[in-house]
Amino acid sequence: MNSFSFQEKKAQLAEQFSELPTWEQKYQLMIQLGKNLSAYPETLRQEAFKIKGCQSQVWLHAGRADDGSIRLHADSDAIIVKGIIAILVFLYDGEKPKTILSNSPEFLKDWGITSHLSMGRSNGLTSMIKQIQLYALAFAKMDEP
Repeated sequence: MNSFSFQEKKAQLAEQFSELPTWEQKYQLMIQLGKNLSAYPETLRQEAFKIKGCQSQVWLHAGRADDGSIRLHADSDAIIVKGIIAILVFLYDGEKPKTILSNSPEFLKDWGITSHLSMGRSNGLTSMIKQIQLYALAFAKMDEP
């Protein structure tokens, strides 16, 4: 787990994307982020953890750390999609449910990522975000008295 706040992680990624002038370079960054994603446990490569609505296969699992933060594990069989889920994992892994729910990923549009995705990838991104938010909502409900 890293020790950066959500806003610091978001600023770090925003800077990385803004420094790249072409979309080919931004895609290369996304591919590299996907390659840096932690290995996804084979035991979690189950239908129950597959994201519905993605053209490629995407697995996403969330667990709860002792401090109440959410731990995310993800993988995809497509390199660009793996880069997209890596961005979401980088941003939201280790965050509390409240932080996830109060920080919708509108910034992806600001970075130009959503406008350069095919319709299928865009729908998949929406499904990934929705699943992360559903995990956060479920864990937040566990915190209610």
